[in-house]
Amino acid sequence: MIEIGIDSFAAWSVGTDGQAATPAVALQELVERVVHAEQVGLDVFGIGEHHRAEFLDSAPAMILAAAASVTKKIKLTSAVTVLSAADPVRVFQQFATLDLLSAGRAEMVVGRGSFIESFPLFGLALEDYDSLFAEKLDLLLEIRDNEKVWWEGKHRAALTGQGVYPRPVERADGAKLPIWLGVGGTPQSFARAGALGLPLMVAIIGGETHRFRPLVDLYREAGRRAGFAEEELKVGVHALGYVAETSQQAADEFFPGYAKTFGQVGKERGWGGVTRGNFDRLLTPEGALLVGSPEHVAEKIVQHSEALGGVSRFTFQMDVGSLPHARLMRSIELIGEKVRPVVRRVLG
Repeated sequence: MIEIGIDSFAAWSVGTDGQAATPAVALQELVERVVHAEQVGLDVFGIGEHHRAEFLDSAPAMILAAAASVTKKIKLTSAVTVLSAADPVRVFQQFATLDLLSAGRAEMVVGRGSFIESFPLFGLALEDYDSLFAEKLDLLLEIRDNEKVWWEGKHRAALTGQGVYPRPVERADGAKLPIWLGVGGTPQSFARAGALGLPLMVAIIGGETHRFRPLVDLYREAGRRAGFAEEELKVGVHALGYVAETSQQAADEFFPGYAKTFGQVGKERGWGGVTRGNFDRLLTPEGALLVGSPEHVAEKIVQHSEALGGVSRFTFQMDVGSLPHARLMRSIELIGEKVRPVVRRVLG
């Protein structure tokens, strides 16, 4: 069955007066949104990882642990863990602990991240961007598969049989702690996920979703060649999205924060400005944004799943809209009560 969920970067929420909430209030409201997502029937909630002033998610496992204490069913995952800048032993220990606290609901999406602040922050060389991730992913999977680990690499001290504890919940079906590979648009990343048999989480935040089909096909072909069964090669989509009663209302409420966020990122990266015309083109059936009425968004998810050859999970990232907590709560409610049932009825 297809899963529908929410991802958050723990951006400071905006109050009805237009001012940012305090960090303490913002995190309390975020946990409230996780609880609300479970109450309205959503399947998963993810917390990203950034090391920037505008986000409060530098320690995602901590936020997810707080959410685990007040929920019972919803899956709790990172979105993504910036593995290049982390110690795989500590990452595994944190999420194994989260798995125990949540009675087996923890997952990880690991990736290289879309920002590079963590490299100077943790004393890492940017020229090691690719080799750091490949090596640390190898170690993380080794730790997941083996209680005692023998491993040697370039960027970290070797392990010579040490045990890594705690271990996650033992699942009745023998499944391991789920680790997804988060990717952007690099063919090598898609092929790597397939060769390792890892579920794939694709961040599609612009353009037209169907254009990712060749990369998804590359993932599936690499997985088949490596001997993995079709059902093991799951594909998820992380998309920018927001749902309101009408499509016009959703677009009008989401655009100002969207323009501000991408305008700022654009200045840092040398992109062009954000216009309403470009935004509106992303709202069309082929466009990447899941912004609109429940009916429009449900139809769009179905269409995008079919365009990509079948998708196992869609997650909405609403933080870029800089929306007040109340509007985010209402959007989560509409996604759970009106979008998810339609999508599961059609695709389930």
